[in-house]
Amino acid sequence: EGVEGLEVALDRICAESSLALAAGTNILILSDRAAGPARAPVPSLLATAAVHHHLVRESTRLQTGIVVESGEPRSVHSIAVLVGYGAAAVNPYLMLETIAELVAEGWLPEGMTVEQAQARALKGIGKGLLKVMSKMGISTIPSYCGAQIFEAVGLAPELIDRYFTSTPSRIGGIGLRDLAEGTLTRHARAYPGSGDELLPVLGLYAWRRDGEHHQWNPDTISLLQHAVRAGGFETYEQYSRTVNTDAARRSTLRGLMRLRVREDGGIPLDEVEPAAEIVKRFSTGAMSLGSISREAHETLAVAMNRIGGRSNTGEGGEDPVRYVPDPNGDSRRSKIKQVASGRFGVNANYLAHADELQIKMAQGAKPGEGGQLPGHKVDRYIASVRLTTPGVGLISPPPHHDIYSIEDLKQLIYDLRCANPEARISVKLVAEVGVGTVAAGVAKAGADHVLISGHDGGTGAAPLSSILHAGIPWEIGLAETQQTLMRNGLRSRIWVQTDGQLKTGRDVVIAAMLGADEMGFATAPLIATGCVMMRACHLNTCPVGIATQDPELRAKFAGKPEHVVNFFFFVAEEARRLMAQLGIARFDDLVGRVDLLEVDEALTQWRKRGIDLSAILHQPESDGPRRRTEAQPPVLDDALDHRLIEAAHDAVHGGARTDGEFEIANRNRTVGGLLSHAVTRARGAEGLPSGTIRFTLRGAAGQSFGAWLAPGIELTLIGEANDYVGKGLSGGVLALRPPADAAFRAEENVVAGNTILYGATAGRAFFRGLVGERFAVRNSGATTVVEGIGDHGCEYMTGGVVVVLGRTGRNFAAGMSGGIAYVLDEDGTFAERCNPGLVGLESLEIDDVRVLRDLIEEHERRTESPVAGRILDFWQTAQLRFVKVMPHDYRAALEQHRDQPVSAGGHGLFTRESEEAA
Repeated sequence: EGVEGLEVALDRICAESSLALAAGTNILILSDRAAGPARAPVPSLLATAAVHHHLVRESTRLQTGIVVESGEPRSVHSIAVLVGYGAAAVNPYLMLETIAELVAEGWLPEGMTVEQAQARALKGIGKGLLKVMSKMGISTIPSYCGAQIFEAVGLAPELIDRYFTSTPSRIGGIGLRDLAEGTLTRHARAYPGSGDELLPVLGLYAWRRDGEHHQWNPDTISLLQHAVRAGGFETYEQYSRTVNTDAARRSTLRGLMRLRVREDGGIPLDEVEPAAEIVKRFSTGAMSLGSISREAHETLAVAMNRIGGRSNTGEGGEDPVRYVPDPNGDSRRSKIKQVASGRFGVNANYLAHADELQIKMAQGAKPGEGGQLPGHKVDRYIASVRLTTPGVGLISPPPHHDIYSIEDLKQLIYDLRCANPEARISVKLVAEVGVGTVAAGVAKAGADHVLISGHDGGTGAAPLSSILHAGIPWEIGLAETQQTLMRNGLRSRIWVQTDGQLKTGRDVVIAAMLGADEMGFATAPLIATGCVMMRACHLNTCPVGIATQDPELRAKFAGKPEHVVNFFFFVAEEARRLMAQLGIARFDDLVGRVDLLEVDEALTQWRKRGIDLSAILHQPESDGPRRRTEAQPPVLDDALDHRLIEAAHDAVHGGARTDGEFEIANRNRTVGGLLSHAVTRARGAEGLPSGTIRFTLRGAAGQSFGAWLAPGIELTLIGEANDYVGKGLSGGVLALRPPADAAFRAEENVVAGNTILYGATAGRAFFRGLVGERFAVRNSGATTVVEGIGDHGCEYMTGGVVVVLGRTGRNFAAGMSGGIAYVLDEDGTFAERCNPGLVGLESLEIDDVRVLRDLIEEHERRTESPVAGRILDFWQTAQLRFVKVMPHDYRAALEQHRDQPVSAGGHGLFTRESEEAA
């Protein structure tokens, strides 16, 4: 029936669904098996969503389950959207039949059966679905089914309203007729009229000569690399023209826009702000040491420090040797220190050496996901920096563990202010629907800076389903953020940055007009240093020594800071020339000038496609500033730590032993944070000798008691504490116990809240009483004793020692890849509450018994715990009731490196190597 037949077919399917339900059917199967030369299949997602919303409107959706039988689904994303729009089950029959054909033709390993190959594919898709669900905070398929947690980019409003009801779609786009034309085009390829027509090479994930247009292709890569090495600005202009050709411009939303340059030619170029000032607004992306090589990471840092910009550590920590300038005056210190959900390598010393502390709530190419570093890239040096174990893969969990609400984010912002009062605090958000509201919350929570990260880019370590199907263009998210902040009178209090495949001065100018004070670049600087886009970043086989830890491949790295410096000055110079044409002399005056942008009517193809950029180019009705003009209100003036620092002055600066006692209330947050910063600035990472500062506090502590506590500081709390006790513990000692005259048994009552010792790297903590959920999540080096915990204890733990003298909750040790836990299992039921995915349960060895007894004795000494006393009184029998929780990979690493020294502080498996050894 041609293109008109699609709507007819959808109406028929919906009507038949209603009739089937009226007849008592409770399972509907939507199948396209009848497709053939004369029958084109209805797109499976369109059919599923149409039936789902049709039955919702008829109030009969709960009477049936929808099963989709289709030849289309073949990826994690394709099945995820089917489930998300109502499918309770999916049969990807063509994928399964294709796998059978691959086995029959010998394309798969010899000996593999069809059943084994199909099972592997289904297992992979299942794991991918779990990953997609987890980053949305959804734990069960029934909760995901029909939840339609998606945003459409490029679908027309009438199509959305009828078939994908309530799905956000903010720039319009193609309608049902366009979908029908695309379906018939694909059908014609499947059943060609004559001859053997080849299927098109799509080139979705990597550049192919006849495939989809890629912004980074052999032409743009070679031109940029030649420009920064020898070609100069003339070659860069050729590169910029290539990037901004019609074909390239149609691949981005900013490419559909046109600058409203002045008809009189603008202003003289020498009146425009110099490039040396503009480049200070640039930063490199959060590419962690480990995902890229040390040489590449440090080259970016040196280059950005030379121009006054900022490089970003990423979530992988930073080697302290980089805090000291090189003999030639260069600095390898990254000014932006990222604090990811995983807390890799984050301690008081790391935080103290930052100009900006960035909270990673999202990642560009994989929004909402935690980063992943395969074990073969975690060598001894990377493990020492990340405070973890060589050879063991690292997963940074999504930010659900310490940030459940805007209040939790506000607390982390406060924590980081205490860790480094001089640094500005940034929050990285992904460009998605509602990001403007979140950014407004970030501004109200006291952050100085917000980064809106687009869906493009990434170092190549993202799952394939995320590279193409996660996040939205930064142009949409940035515009929403700017408009929301201005409407709420908050734009003046916060810097706004954006990133995501920025390549040219034109990109910079448009980003500024849409509201960005600053711009981030990641892929482009790597291209400048020699990246050739092999897209093997996760395999450790990068041929140019960038995304690898292999020493032989790293030796091939030929990038120099000068290459990166040249690139950024070229970009700034192009931006200056465009500013001159616009009549703008100062970059500050360019920020927020969306009135200088308009849709490029010459690109008629996109007008026919129904794209509507009016929401992006909307000028908010506000007379307030369009950029950051004032500082956030101060929040540390009334901190209890000012009194602690005053009392500890002689200890901090002279090493004298200091004792003191203070009252504390729950309005006193992050007690010990500012004190730890003072100790770290004065004494470095080593801090003070053990027990130099000993303070006792009486009362109820607020959030984050003892956060970032530095070596040499001991805090004893007589009372109780809220959440996040010992967050990022960095070598200090904490002890919590109830008052001596308490009328309750401590071991039966809660002494501290949830998410304790989150991301702790060193030190010791003792809790006389029970604590809440997520105890010691991402602990990488602290030692602790507690008398009972809630659910999810030791989740994602990578190092350290945890002793539990009581009952645990469910899901203990989920994601635990390092460290050791000793759990008192008096009733023999602990195995039922432990997650066996990465760990095994063992009996204690002689060394374990010695370590365990020493810790219990210290626990009794510091907290006067009767539980510890009873265990020690009956030690010969009590020790037999302890279970040792041992991660399998950690056990293998210990066996492999049995002759290697283990650091006393529990900082991973080895002591930190010297710079020369690394």
